[in-house]
Amino acid sequence: MTDTRRRVKVYTLNEDRQWDDRGTGHVSSGYVERLKGMSLLVRAESDGSLLLESKINPNTAYQKQQDTLIVWSEAENYDLALSFQEKAGCDEIWEKICQVQGKDPSVDITQDLVDESEEERFDDMSSPGLELPPSELSRLEEIAEVVASSLPSPMRREKLALALENEGYIKKLLELFHVCEDLENTEGLHHLYEIIKGIFLLNRTALFEVMFSEDCIMDIIGCLEYDPSLPMQRKHREFLTKTAKFKEVIPISDPELKQKIHQTYRVQYIQDVVLPTPSVFEENMLSTLHSFIFFNKVEIVGMLQEDEKFLTELFAHLTDEATDDEKRQELVNFLKEFCAFSQTLQPQNRDTFFKTLSNMGILPALEVILGMDDAQVRSAATDIFSYLVEYNPSMVREFVMQEAQQNDDDILLINLIIEHMICDADPELGGAVQLTGLLRTLVDPENMLATTSKTEKTEFLGFFYKHCMHVLTAPLLANTTEDKPSKDDFQTAQLLALILELLTFCVEHHTYHIKNYIINKDILRRVLVLMSSMHSFLALCALRFMRKIVGLKDEFYNRYIVKSFLFEPVVKAFLNNGSRYNLMNSAIIEIFEYVRVEDIKSLTAHIIENYWKALEDIEYVQTFKGLKLRYDQQRERQDNPKLDSMRSILRNHRYRRDARSIEDEEEMWFNTDEDDLEDGEPVVLPSDKIKNSEDLMDPISKFMERKKLKETEEKEVLLKTNLTGRQSPSFKLSFSGATKANLTSQSTASSLPGSPTSPGSPGSVSKSTPQTTAITTKGGLVGLVDYPDDDDEEEEDDEEEEKEETLPLAKKQRLGS
Repeated sequence: MTDTRRRVKVYTLNEDRQWDDRGTGHVSSGYVERLKGMSLLVRAESDGSLLLESKINPNTAYQKQQDTLIVWSEAENYDLALSFQEKAGCDEIWEKICQVQGKDPSVDITQDLVDESEEERFDDMSSPGLELPPSELSRLEEIAEVVASSLPSPMRREKLALALENEGYIKKLLELFHVCEDLENTEGLHHLYEIIKGIFLLNRTALFEVMFSEDCIMDIIGCLEYDPSLPMQRKHREFLTKTAKFKEVIPISDPELKQKIHQTYRVQYIQDVVLPTPSVFEENMLSTLHSFIFFNKVEIVGMLQEDEKFLTELFAHLTDEATDDEKRQELVNFLKEFCAFSQTLQPQNRDTFFKTLSNMGILPALEVILGMDDAQVRSAATDIFSYLVEYNPSMVREFVMQEAQQNDDDILLINLIIEHMICDADPELGGAVQLTGLLRTLVDPENMLATTSKTEKTEFLGFFYKHCMHVLTAPLLANTTEDKPSKDDFQTAQLLALILELLTFCVEHHTYHIKNYIINKDILRRVLVLMSSMHSFLALCALRFMRKIVGLKDEFYNRYIVKSFLFEPVVKAFLNNGSRYNLMNSAIIEIFEYVRVEDIKSLTAHIIENYWKALEDIEYVQTFKGLKLRYDQQRERQDNPKLDSMRSILRNHRYRRDARSIEDEEEMWFNTDEDDLEDGEPVVLPSDKIKNSEDLMDPISKFMERKKLKETEEKEVLLKTNLTGRQSPSFKLSFSGATKANLTSQSTASSLPGSPTSPGSPGSVSKSTPQTTAITTKGGLVGLVDYPDDDDEEEEDDEEEEKEETLPLAKKQRLGS
């Protein structure tokens, strides 16, 4: 399907200042070698011919109009415009243009229009070009003024650049530099500094090609040593020629490649060290210098990659045991820089680059290097490994699974990475943090592939938990053999926090693998030992690990927690924290609140039955009283299973009826003449939305019949369903005093085992204990079952009982018969 976003019309402005349509096509942006820069390309949709090829000049003023139009001047009296079919396509190309020019895409014009007088503008347009003063020692000040005055105006900058290119002016200036140095002409050297700095700000690739050539670049650096704002000359050339040494770890036979490496290093040095820090206004003027370095690096990587002899020799020396340590360190540093350069490649070229390294055996080489004692070499190897993991974690996983079939666990690449993480000597554990991130990437199922035969997730996680997890958890298990951490210094605490962070990630993403490991190895109990650490961040990491497990609401985990009494360390930490209002306090309360809100029954029962005495006096939050209420409701349902079954029946019929039909039926019921009903005849609501009301009535009738057999006192039964708005169905049972007392005794019988005086035990009525009460709703229709989440339930009960008493006596008698 044709991409309409990039569909454009190309227009040019003719001599009569009218726009001519040059054709319709599709626009794209990319680097054009011939133009030496990022360019806009438009190919005709009819035959694919090139309608436009325009370099995005860093100094050209591009203007966006009406959301779908981009206008600019290619040269004097040659204006171009792209009219887009869709706004999205216009925005996309506009961002590319702004990216090249270093502008914010929110602007509508990329260059400020210079406020020039009409006379100056006429002079600029009428003059064929800029005439530079002769390159003479006495004219240096004048030349510097011409360069400085041309920089603010895009048109004058363009003319100055052309003049410098056409006349070979830069080489003439460098000849004057040698004369000034020989004569020690400080004033002339200061002028040359300003001239060369201004030429850099012209931002022209053609000028850079001349300035950075082999015979000019050192003189250019020499000119930049004489900054007039500094009291003394800076010794950049001396550093580059005497201090900085070019090392060929493997001899490079290609002279062009060697020259390109030298050039790139020196230009990078100019950018980073020699040139003064650019101001906000000058920063965008050096974009071409950044691009020059960027494309040089791309060329270097490409040329090295194509030299198979070079790479083969490199990896042979890396893995050769006879290679001395200094040589190996140089080789590793080279490979690290090589990989860093690769980050400048386009995605397709980067794929080819890493495939080449993989075929050359980079992973076995890294395994050898990581097994060495030299910390600097290992650090560089870790950086290389990070490039590989970020590029293609599946490639690394495939390698470690293959080597597991041949090698012992101790020398597996991934175990070497874990060991380096554990043994990081840095007090801040900078390397360990980096390696933890790499391990997380490797065990992340989100970037694992699925094949037709077997999923990578199943294979790799099975391998990881069998061969590697014991290495990762070893420091944790070794430090938690007792009730308190055996080592509690800051560095150990940091390491354990990193391990816990990784384990928490596994709990969230690995399901049954990590579940089996935690339960079989009793990992959670060992982790909770860290709750008593003197370092709050470590105790919170342990708590977060448990919170992640509880959050899964997995009954296997819940049974394990209950069986091992694993809430005990949490309760102890909560009580030891006392009345301090801190993160620990809030985090612990949040776990209990989660258990309450999610109604995790097994954990609720475990917490109340074992720790209620310790928690019952905490009243500044309602979490623990809410848990007790949940627990009592569970016990009530267990003691009265029929009430629970009635509740589920009611819930099944909860949202079946329309509020308007209910109101109509209530009105009909109250208007029905009592004589029309025979004694004992049940009242049936004429609703077509309740298909089978007998199914709803039957369990309740049976329940009441069993009650009549057990008790001797007369009782009245009122049963009627009602659903108004979002209220639940309601039923009412009217009992005599003795029956009510009996039910109240049953409903309040939920208490802690072995605590006869606790709230909710037989003989004592707690306000928080739910009781079977009568609920009356609109029209006097009331219910047997209450819902525990209603906070004001008891107040509603009292009001509804009063309403019920106001019903006509004849009605009550009729319903009670």
